[in-house]
Amino acid sequence: MNLKTYKKLRAKQLNPDFKSAVEIVEIPISKPAVNEILIQNKFAGINGGFDTLLCRGDLPYINLIPPFDLGVEAVGEVVAIGENVKDFQIGDAVVTTARGGGYREYQVIDANLGVKVQEATPELLTLMPTGVSALVALEKVGEMKSNEVVLVTAAAGGTGHIAVQLAKLAGNHVIGTCSSEAKAKLLRELGCDRIINYRTENLNQILKEEYPNGINLIFESVGKEVFDTCVENLAVRGRLVVVGFISEYAHNVEQITQSRIYHQLSWKASSVRGFLMAHYKEYMPEASDRLLNLYYTDKLKVAVDPTQFQGIESIPDAVQYLLSGQNCGKVVMKF
Repeated sequence: MNLKTYKKLRAKQLNPDFKSAVEIVEIPISKPAVNEILIQNKFAGINGGFDTLLCRGDLPYINLIPPFDLGVEAVGEVVAIGENVKDFQIGDAVVTTARGGGYREYQVIDANLGVKVQEATPELLTLMPTGVSALVALEKVGEMKSNEVVLVTAAAGGTGHIAVQLAKLAGNHVIGTCSSEAKAKLLRELGCDRIINYRTENLNQILKEEYPNGINLIFESVGKEVFDTCVENLAVRGRLVVVGFISEYAHNVEQITQSRIYHQLSWKASSVRGFLMAHYKEYMPEASDRLLNLYYTDKLKVAVDPTQFQGIESIPDAVQYLLSGQNCGKVVMKF
């Protein structure tokens, strides 16, 4: 390896506009310490909501002062190893999920933090940590069972389309919401039982008419009026898991005045539960192994959005593309 420097994207300031908050810098390539590996990233997953909130300073569990590194999941190849590393060899494909390790051409990590995979392909970024989040949110927070009605909002997105399949594999009737015929086509291919295009159909009306007993488990990532509709349509002892609120990521938080939420929850013994993967780290290894096994045995399909984003310079456009809701599957950038 003859290169001595590489490029990475970092936040230079806090700014509600992601593009204005970031800059590209060039720094020396570090040599791995005795227990570390040096990875050349091949693909990085785009997390537009998380990236935007981070650059706005609106993540209450992280207090970062600029400049700080950006990006999370990446897949690449090992190009150098520390002298004590036994589990990796040069050329091995590896997935990483360290915050700050995604939006950079090279990264050095402790060897214990890498997950060895068969090949450095973008599809794997749909599984880790995106798919892991879907699995843990459904099973550990949502207490997913079988023979229930499960609703997944933004069902054709990177996280949503995995949640749809996991709910189906568990033996449930799955409803998925989306915003276009292309996304509906993907959901049909994944076996979604009822697809609701909210641009042409009324979500609240359909749920009330077709599911009068309510929804047992809701995997919700949109927010605003979609969240309100979901709460209103919970079944007795229904569970709503908040995994995001993408409708507000790029905007100021909407101020509302209405009856407190317990008026809707108490009489049905239903619940709203927040989810953040950072608080469920202990489940990541087992969930990662299970998802990789499902994928490699063709029991789980992964969708990567076909829009091409090439190089560090394309990341701001990729973030905006994701926030616009146009994506169908996981948005990925190729180095």
